Amino acid sequence: MAIKEVKTVGLLSKVNDWLEERFHISVLGPLLKKKTIPMHKYTAWYFPGGILLFLFGIQVVTGLMLMLFYQPDAEHAHESLLFIMQYVPYGWLIRGVHAYASWAMILTAMIHLFSTFFLKAYRKPREFTWLSGFALMMLVLGFGFTGYSLCWDMVSLFATKVGSEIAGQTPFIGKQLSMFMRGGEVVTEATLPRMYGLHICALPIATALLIGLHLLFVQVQGASVPIKIEKKKHREVPFFPDFLYRDAVLWLVIFFILVCAAVFFPKHLGEKADIMAVAPEGIEPEWYFMFAFQLLKVLPARMLGLEGRLVGVLVLLLGVAIFALIPFIDRKSARGIDSRWVNYLGWGAVVFILVMTYFAYASH
Repeated sequence: MAIKEVKTVGLLSKVNDWLEERFHISVLGPLLKKKTIPMHKYTAWYFPGGILLFLFGIQVVTGLMLMLFYQPDAEHAHESLLFIMQYVPYGWLIRGVHAYASWAMILTAMIHLFSTFFLKAYRKPREFTWLSGFALMMLVLGFGFTGYSLCWDMVSLFATKVGSEIAGQTPFIGKQLSMFMRGGEVVTEATLPRMYGLHICALPIATALLIGLHLLFVQVQGASVPIKIEKKKHREVPFFPDFLYRDAVLWLVIFFILVCAAVFFPKHLGEKADIMAVAPEGIEPEWYFMFAFQLLKVLPARMLGLEGRLVGVLVLLLGVAIFALIPFIDRKSARGIDSRWVNYLGWGAVVFILVMTYFAYASH
């Protein structure tokens, strides 16, 4: 037994030496030891970032599996998804986990964004950490929109039409943006390959680069401490292995929930998309766009001499701009003062999203 242990230790030492000679992995040790996580009553809000990274990994793995069988053309896309769900071993499970992980990723990104907002983690010198995170939030929503389009059933077809029409209302670049999304003047068979290219190439590359940049900022600047806790005594724990173990337990629980959701609430496909068909009743976007859909729905046809839908888009764009630039707007937080009007702004946005989403579903 002792001889086997010595041989194992010797083999591991050789592997370590081989890796060290080529990749200088020893430099990671001090970095891992240096990174710490503050422990206080708000520590739970540090977890969503790691969960997001884990969910992105699930999306990449399950997405690559689906790519082996999915055919991104209007003639075969729907049938290829049916083939995945009915004939590929565990294809239905992989697609279900991919879909539910997408929902979980968007929900977690929203929680992470608002928790960072309320804890004022965007304040100096972390302005660009916030901006990179906010850009990642936009990319996550882009994943949701493009992925939903790839089902190529009647609901996803007309949801894509509605979404691209709303994007077309963007001032100055609306027409170009709409044409870029559709691959032409209107949604056609050419739209599907366009969405597929964005979903499996452009968005993943941009997301991977931004994640790397975001993690670099976090590594260099460390975890932010809330203003209320900053001047009080609090202990720090090493990220590796202490905090990472907690992260790993959460990841296992979330993966179990995703698998259970895919098993007990399997994802289904609707009728195959028909470009020439009339839009079916009840067409609506996914839940994470419902608040914007409801806002545009309740606005009158004309407001302030402008088209109502344009006013709604301008309101949404203004909200996005304010949240994106909040580190440069909220100067009090940079001085260690908890700004109340920023808190009211954040809670107003949360209430607005929840209320609009509720009425969107209640009006069915």
